[in-house]
Amino acid sequence: MTAAAPRWRTSTRSTDSGGNCVEVADNLPGVVLVRDSKDRSGPSLAFAPTAWRSFLDAAREASSHAAH
Repeated sequence: MTAAAPRWRTSTRSTDSGGNCVEVADNLPGVVLVRDSKDRSGPSLAFAPTAWRSFLDAAREASSHAAH
């Protein structure tokens, strides 16, 4: 059995202009990985899927409040 490899992606709002972006791999069981798109060979952060969802929910909430 071969372990699955992370499938990295960036936000659909990211551009190819080399901005400040992160890449996320959420295809692995039990973990979400996050890394700097400008340092792909560097370290990545690992989050439990529930913690990652909580972070995204909080970021969306903060973003919606900042827009008002």
